[in-house]
Amino acid sequence: MGKRFLRIIAFCVLLFSVLFMPFWVSSILAFICMVYFSFFIEGVGLLLLPDLLYGVREARFSNVLFIIFIASILVFVLIEFMKKKLKFYPEQNNL
Repeated sequence: MGKRFLRIIAFCVLLFSVLFMPFWVSSILAFICMVYFSFFIEGVGLLLLPDLLYGVREARFSNVLFIIFIASILVFVLIEFMKKKLKFYPEQNNL
């Protein structure tokens, strides 16, 4: 099984989890995919979907609507930064 096929399967599983499972399951799966795959921007895009479908303004966060999306962007940037700094993280092809 190639890395691309695995990436497509991960995208489909993440899409299913975003649509039918609680947001924390989707967040954990997206985090795992962001760590495993190189530049998994699909996770950030898919985590925008729950905010668009079910999101409400949060008074705790200054009435910001896209909480999960903003958090996923921050986590994505942090993970990609850490991947470049780690010496033992294997270099992967950009898929």
